[in-house]
This record gives sequence, structure tokens and C-alpha cells, in this order.
Amino acid sequence: MDLSRHLRYFVVAAEELHFGRAAEVIGIAQPPLSQSIQRLERELGVELFDRSRRQVRLTTAGHLLLDEARELLAREERLRTLMRKAGDGALGVLRAGVPPETPAVALQALSRRITDEVPELDVDLQELTTAEQLRLLASAQLDVGLVHHPVDAADLRFGPTVDVALGVVLPRTSPLARLRELGLCDLAGHDLILAPRATAPGWHDHVLDVCRADGFTPARIRHARNPEFLLGLVLSGHGVAFEQEALARREPRVAWRPLAGDPLRRGMSAAWPADTAHPAAPRFGALAAAVLTGEGTPATPPAPDTPRPWSVVYTPNR
Repeated sequence: MDLSRHLRYFVVAAEELHFGRAAEVIGIAQPPLSQSIQRLERELGVELFDRSRRQVRLTTAGHLLLDEARELLAREERLRTLMRKAGDGALGVLRAGVPPETPAVALQALSRRITDEVPELDVDLQELTTAEQLRLLASAQLDVGLVHHPVDAADLRFGPTVDVALGVVLPRTSPLARLRELGLCDLAGHDLILAPRATAPGWHDHVLDVCRADGFTPARIRHARNPEFLLGLVLSGHGVAFEQEALARREPRVAWRPLAGDPLRRGMSAAWPADTAHPAAPRFGALAAAVLTGEGTPATPPAPDTPRPWSVVYTPNR
């Protein structure tokens, strides 16, 4: 028996105390309504309406059932609403990974956008490299991550990809800092500060391939996982690095110069398991892409000597 439907019909009939009007309110003919009430009475083993007089009245059992039915139907509606929100990714916990170099202003904007759009969703942001995110996604310990491309993973789905133009981070005292734009070949003889290959193998190999193709073979590769450590190595004269302009703005003693022709563009997008996707993962990916492209992110004034703002290009989902 569809108990909820019969109880809904009963509540309307009890409020109207007129089967004809109740049927009109529900939008059905009167005979099906009467049959539903009779079925409910048989199921419960009591009479709910006193039909012995011209005016329909509730019996004692009917009065008792009315309050219980209203509460039960309200609970059912709350349950359906709760499940609908959970299915839409608006409730629960979303475990999300973000790269260590993610700017604080971007994290702030992303958190604000998520809170504004899905206030009941608890997002557990974790600082993780691309390799760490891929491993945790595969073991179901992470729901979604912001990863650096290229990524070779057929079992993942990806959100919109954001491409960030990278430039050269170097000491402000370097002779190269006098130039407004650099070619990769201008960096010949310098060491390169780069994240360890294990953190993002695809991106690491891509950077070195582009450098060699454009005439820059690093004298030595120095590894830096943390942005502050990277800036420290640059300041110490231990090499140059390829990063977005926003990172260089953290340290006034370094300079950022664009690369001629934009040969290095770092693609980033959200990634989540294809078969066991958290319902909030696609929304997180869309919001992250919007934030990284500057939508809803507080503007940061450019440094006095920067020739142009950092370039971000939004590309369609793959």
C-alpha cells in the first residue's frame, strides 16, 4: 500500500470534512478518494470518519491520526529534500585537493563562492601535489582535485581547463631583469628550479621538452615543492623558475618577466573518479575554473615593474 499517498488524501479530507471538496483540492474524482480512505481504514483496522450523519466528522481515531499523519508527511518531505540535496551535491563533505602553489586570494575566492552557492556543503580543502591527488583519487580517499596537465588517467573525468601563461622568476638584480620579455634561449647557463618529477610527471617532462626545443638546457635542476622555498632559491641565486606572475608578487626582491610567444602554459582542471563521482565534484570544478579565470576573485594591483598582467585563458571542457 502507498501509505504516504493514502495519508495525504486522508489529511485533505479531514481538513475539508467534505469528500467532494477534498477531491477537488487533490485533483481527483471523488470515488478514488473514498476508496483510498476505505483502504486506509481497513489497513489500520479503525473507522476514521463518522459517516452516520449528513455532516462528515472525524472519529476519535481520525483525530489521533490527523496529527500523526501531518508529522509523518512533514518528515517524509524533509527526508526527500535532504536526499535531493545530497544527490545534487549540496550536502555532506567534499574532500578536495589543491596544489601547494595555489594563491591565497584564489583559495579565499573559491571558498567564498562555494559557501555562497552551496552553504550546507562542507569542503575539506587539502594541500596536495598532482601526483598525491591522483593517488588519493584512485584509492577513494579524495573526491576531487585540481591537477596540473597533462594527466594520463582514463578512469577520471575532468572539469573545464584553465591555462595559465608562465613567465620567468629571477632575482631583481639579474641583468635579465632589465629586459621586458625573455626567450628561453636567454636562460642558457642558468639552473632551473622545478618541482620534483614525482609531484607531476607529465608537467615536469613537458617543461624540459619545451626548454630543450627552444635552446635552453638547464645547467642543473634544483627541486622545490613549496612556493616559498622556490622564491628563496631564486633570491639566493640558485637558478630561475617558471611560474605565474601572482607567485612572484609575494616577494618584492624577485622579478617576473613574460616569455616571448608564451611557450609554457600550465593547464589545470578539476578531476574526479568517473565511476564513483561525488555529486558535488563537477560543481567544484566549474567554480574553481571560474575563480582561476578571475571571476569573483579580488583584483590584485600589479607590481610597478611588471610589463603586463598574468594571462589566463579559459578553454572548453575536454
